[in-house]
Amino acid sequence: MKDVFHISRLIIKEKLKVLTDLEKTDLERLNHKLPFSDNVKIEDLVDKVSSYSTINKDRAWEAIEAKFGKVQNKPKRVVKLFNRPWHKYAAAAVFVGLLATAYFFKDNLLNSRTNHVETPSIVDTNLIEPGTDKATLTLANGEQVPLEKGTAFQTSNANSNGEQIVYAAGNRKTKELTYNYLTIPRGGQFHIVLSDGTEVWLNSESQLKYPVSFIDGETRQVELVYGEAYFDVTPSSENNGSKFIVLNKSQEVEVLGTEFNIKAYRDETNIYTTLVEGKVIVANQQGVTRNLTPNYQSVLSMETAEFKITTVDVNSETSWRRGVFSFKGKPLKDVMKVISRWYDVDVVFANKELESIKFKGNLNKDRSIERILSLMLSDKLKSYEIKDKTIILK
Repeated sequence: MKDVFHISRLIIKEKLKVLTDLEKTDLERLNHKLPFSDNVKIEDLVDKVSSYSTINKDRAWEAIEAKFGKVQNKPKRVVKLFNRPWHKYAAAAVFVGLLATAYFFKDNLLNSRTNHVETPSIVDTNLIEPGTDKATLTLANGEQVPLEKGTAFQTSNANSNGEQIVYAAGNRKTKELTYNYLTIPRGGQFHIVLSDGTEVWLNSESQLKYPVSFIDGETRQVELVYGEAYFDVTPSSENNGSKFIVLNKSQEVEVLGTEFNIKAYRDETNIYTTLVEGKVIVANQQGVTRNLTPNYQSVLSMETAEFKITTVDVNSETSWRRGVFSFKGKPLKDVMKVISRWYDVDVVFANKELESIKFKGNLNKDRSIERILSLMLSDKLKSYEIKDKTIILK
């Protein structure tokens, strides 16, 4: 009952565009907990709330105007919302707020002795920031160059503005390949354009090995040493028929001009290859191959070397590239792996049973860690604590 009154008040305030940041966070959490609220019609809600009271809406509006220093004899400017005066919504919001407050105190007095809910304990979150564009470029001579937003770097064949690095087409007549490494730390991401025009987006805690320039007519080959990368490969028709191959320690992906995502983290036992467009052929170390078509994902077990092919929501699987965490029924243990890489934190489950609870939702990657965690609280995940750069879930 408390949620109904509270979410009613928040929905009305959202329509009035007067939500505070804290109330926005609360509304998102309640929407996750009570999905029906997404379909609530504001007109019906206000009318229903209004019918529960004999409140004089004109007087309520006058009180609101007086509170905000309005001149009472000044003609009122009525703004229509869904063809209704918006002061009706404001008055309804005030009423719902009063009713919800009264119910809240009553509810807490009745249940304080039996239902104790822990509150989050947050300690020194200044150390925890969302990830940014940053990487370390390792040149062929072993020199390491830090790349980050706001700094520029240039060589004879590459140029970086700190958010991406772009390689020139170069001299493809060379017979000797020269390799660079791009390493993305925890709390980082980066974009690279290879010499053939292929684009690669690298997620946190990833490393890519690639030639400074490809050899004309020969297979274009790069290696995802570890981590996660989204590839948008230029077709072979634009590269004298040369194929494009992505290597990993446990698999090889042959590409014919397409978009796909590979996730191959060192602390996971599976390699996930998700095809967005085009066609790829995935092979394990024993030479067993599988063809992928769009909206399919291959899951290669590094323990058994066996493939499993499933259909997936590619938008959810690749949303990280667009700045969004998208979790659809993922165990909290897997969700927190993603969170820990992006915010560069350690995660401890004080209650191991929490690792298997499922979480569903979309979260913007630029949000503070406190906001992310507050949206994840539920009847099972009741609280969290932050100590230095460690998150403890309770």
